Amino acid sequence: MKPSRALRQIAFLLERSGEPTHKVVAFRRAAGVVDGLAEGELESRLRAGTLSALPGIGRTTGTVITEAARGDQPAYLAKLLEPGIVPVAGGEAMRTELRGDCHTHSDWSDGGSPIREMAEAAIMLGHDWMVLTDHSPRLTVANGLSTGRLTEQLDVVEALNRELAPFRILTGIEVDILDDGGLDQTPELLARLDVVVASVHSKLRMAGPEMTRRMVAAVSDPNVDILGHCTGRRVVGRTRPESDFDPDVVFAACRDNNVAVEINSRPDRLDPPRRLLTRALELGCVFSIDSDAHAPGQLDWLPYGCERAQECGVPPERVINTRTAEDLLAWRS
Repeated sequence: MKPSRALRQIAFLLERSGEPTHKVVAFRRAAGVVDGLAEGELESRLRAGTLSALPGIGRTTGTVITEAARGDQPAYLAKLLEPGIVPVAGGEAMRTELRGDCHTHSDWSDGGSPIREMAEAAIMLGHDWMVLTDHSPRLTVANGLSTGRLTEQLDVVEALNRELAPFRILTGIEVDILDDGGLDQTPELLARLDVVVASVHSKLRMAGPEMTRRMVAAVSDPNVDILGHCTGRRVVGRTRPESDFDPDVVFAACRDNNVAVEINSRPDRLDPPRRLLTRALELGCVFSIDSDAHAPGQLDWLPYGCERAQECGVPPERVINTRTAEDLLAWRS
């Protein structure tokens, strides 16, 4: 195992289990330092005992690098792997059906890792594809992408896809639903993307009739493919109540416009709640079980959504990310 890969796998496992961010960042930073060394420099520093002189390499990360470089499995990694990589929740049957993730973020907006690092973690989890859905420009707190930055990102994704094939990064966005139901990006650019997730991030306490009209207008836009975290609730930490809207009207609009209702797997969201998930199923909606990951380890939160989907009786054929990338794109068109 390459030292940088061992460091990143440790970061992934720490992140996945909810360890403090500073620990995760330390291992990921050390991986970047190792990757940035000139050819032969790592070996010469190991021989000279000067590895810890590099900024970002401490005693623990240095030990991991040394053990990996001599061909051993680092003891720190072995300890994390000792219990085995077990699911973070139930939903195993549904989880085995998923081929990809339709809602992920990178450091281009408010995610914590580069696109490549997110993709490599997805590959490690056995995904065939993932959709990159960084935020749109109005969400400035999340460093949302302007039209120019999103266009630039499309070129980056194209280059990465050539390197990572057969794995595929699908282009996308989590576009803000504006107060009137419009979308926070130009129709021309949205039409170029593979998958568009539309979500409400502002005025979450809007009156029910207005919120209903707002959401229906958004999912009626021909560029929208997925309605993201529909209630906006938060159930862990700084909690937030559900937005008020008529679920029958909104979910019927999703069904009629071939828009998937997202089953958001973030443990602080778990959105929609089971009663609304069941209602969307009864009304004939299709679904997308997504991690909404903002870091590589969070990609493995999908079982939380799978567990709720199974409990509510959602069949795999009604979940769009059980499909191949080609079939997903065919459904979108």
